[in-house]
Amino acid sequence: MSDNQSDTDANVTDKKKTNVWFKLATWALTLLCFYLVIGKIGDAAARDGLSTIDYLIKFFGDADWVLWLSLMIPYSIFFFLVDSHATWRAIRWFNAPDLRLTQVLPIRASAYILSLINEQVGKGAMSLYLLQTHKVPGWQALSTMIMIGLVEIYQLLFFSAIGVFLYYDLVQAASSERALDVILPTVFAIAAAYLPIHILYFRGPWTKNGKFRNVQVFRAFREARPLQYLLLLLFKAPNLLGAIVVYTIALQLFNVDVSFGQMMAFLPVIFLAAALPLPFHAGALLLWTVLFPGYPEVGAFSLVMHTFFVLFNAAIGVVFLPKANAELFSAKQQAEQESS
Repeated sequence: MSDNQSDTDANVTDKKKTNVWFKLATWALTLLCFYLVIGKIGDAAARDGLSTIDYLIKFFGDADWVLWLSLMIPYSIFFFLVDSHATWRAIRWFNAPDLRLTQVLPIRASAYILSLINEQVGKGAMSLYLLQTHKVPGWQALSTMIMIGLVEIYQLLFFSAIGVFLYYDLVQAASSERALDVILPTVFAIAAAYLPIHILYFRGPWTKNGKFRNVQVFRAFREARPLQYLLLLLFKAPNLLGAIVVYTIALQLFNVDVSFGQMMAFLPVIFLAAALPLPFHAGALLLWTVLFPGYPEVGAFSLVMHTFFVLFNAAIGVVFLPKANAELFSAKQQAEQESS
């Protein structure tokens, strides 16, 4: 066996070990988050003279489920349409200028099914579609997905900053356990300082030969103009603004007294925590109880909201799946005919 082969085998083994330790760490953190949330709910239940299970049964039993469903179903469909439109715009800019929105809808919907397993797998489905139908290399398609991801993060930070500015008194009131009135503005300031540096690095002439800048997976960053960052943020903004309204109303249907201002300031931060690589969005689950200490049961509420949302989006994907499969197989057959 050659030295190169030995080095390759060793690298593969190291990567497997790293993946195992990473999974163990994420599950350990997830269990810790659930333990803390259940503990907070148990304390609230004890104050009412109830067990944790009885407390949760009462919480969910008092909710208006009919109105909740009539709220969640239209929003899920709205989210799908807005999300597909923003994705379509980004792909047209950086990958396939002749792509139609009607072509993106079935593929984006079908990707929601794969996202039940892993969000990255769902994005991989989009990359596969672009490769087979528009001959877009996988790295170029992935670069667009990374671009969208960065804008999603900044969208959350942007609207949270607006919420914190408008409702700073609510942030101070929620800072009894954590200094949120200091932490959040600090995070916003760091993010605001980084963005121009990011754009100048990938677009500036003096870094043209930079090795990191020219990595294939950052192709979209090299091509994106500042205006396109803003437009993509605005294309995705209706989903977040809609979520703020939907969560405010939904919490009230569950008899949790919250205001639009609290949701404006805190929900984007909660969504950021949901992006952490923890099963069941455990980071967001715990953050709900930190931000709303008077209602620890909102941790369980957020789990119900997330579960319904991903399952209903997957159901939309099932509706579009025959169309998506037809397009993918048609493109594959055409590619095989051209190569033969």
